[in-house]
Amino acid sequence: MKKILFVINTMGRAGAETALLELLKRLDGNPAEYEISLYVIMGQGEMIDKLPPHVRLRNPGFDNRSVLSRRGTAPMIRTVLTAFLRNGGFCRKICHTLGLLWDGVKRGTIQVDKILWRALSDGAHRFPETFDLAVAWLEGASAYYVADHVRAARKCAFVHIDYESAGYTRKMDRDCWNHFDRIFAVSDEVKEHFAAYYPEYASRLGVFHNIVDYEAIRSRAREPGGFRDKYDGLRLLTVGRLTRQKAYDIAIDAMKRIKDSGVRARWYVLGEGDQRKALEKKIAALGLQEDFILLGADANPFPYYAQADLYIHATRFEGKSIAIQEAQALGCAILASDCNGNREQIRNGQDGRLCPLTPEAIAGEVISLLGDESERRRLGQAARQKTLTQEQEQDPGLLLELLE
Repeated sequence: MKKILFVINTMGRAGAETALLELLKRLDGNPAEYEISLYVIMGQGEMIDKLPPHVRLRNPGFDNRSVLSRRGTAPMIRTVLTAFLRNGGFCRKICHTLGLLWDGVKRGTIQVDKILWRALSDGAHRFPETFDLAVAWLEGASAYYVADHVRAARKCAFVHIDYESAGYTRKMDRDCWNHFDRIFAVSDEVKEHFAAYYPEYASRLGVFHNIVDYEAIRSRAREPGGFRDKYDGLRLLTVGRLTRQKAYDIAIDAMKRIKDSGVRARWYVLGEGDQRKALEKKIAALGLQEDFILLGADANPFPYYAQADLYIHATRFEGKSIAIQEAQALGCAILASDCNGNREQIRNGQDGRLCPLTPEAIAGEVISLLGDESERRRLGQAARQKTLTQEQEQDPGLLLELLE
């Protein structure tokens, strides 16, 4: 029996976690042939409830509260503190963390998760057995953990983001990528950017597209749910975590311009994150409490897509956005920022629109599209057709080839 271990940072409600669950479903083969395990570095996340029954969760304890919610803050803090104490090396972990913190101060960007990933991986639980294949599903803690602390005959890693734009550095990574036999990027553009940052690993790089169950998305969109207010104007929708990457600060400024133009519309956001308080403060300062609405996370976001007049994905950078793929599956007219990741998924003017990431450009495109229902319908139909004819589903067999 071949033993496969997958490792991920958290099991929160996000694109990478959704893609992993879909892959694990497809690996439901002969139980006598494969034993599949999952270890979650943080031991936390609401998506764990969707783990397929044939996958063995290796965490000794698990908290299904979201790491992005207020209720999930206390267990997350406990996990971080425990990580500094478990497996020894307390002084080394502290020194490395402080060094990364200082680097962030000098760069002017402090990303707490990336600063802590190394300490969390070093302080995670260890397994005595040797696996036939160990898979680091995300960059950061899971990649460090598989590289340094998992015994396996073969190791592979997945990269889901524009690597350098996300804030990773060689000092954080400490040559972790040298321990992997294969490195899979989720898109061609992600591969190109990773290869530019780490040219020495170009020969190990491949592309493994996210597996998306388009039929399940369309089916769930027909379930009860979606917008609950009685608003009868035009609805804008964005789905994504409340983080700096998703550029909601710019979106709020764009909404102010849309409102001031006289267009009757509301912008809704599905997702949670560490930027909620700052965003709520900005929304209030601009008087947009009834116009830019943070709905929080929803277990079934798909009715919202189906009911929205325009889907907006104005982010600073992406890898390959699951949210865009979901919007395309449901025939949404899509407006996205012209950035790494987005431009690979959307053909400007054909199955969506791209624009610069500025309040003025976003507001101008939104106003134009909201005033042209036929154009929105045309873009939405082209987006849906794209998923019907060019579904970029990856055969899990590419991963299992590493066991041969």
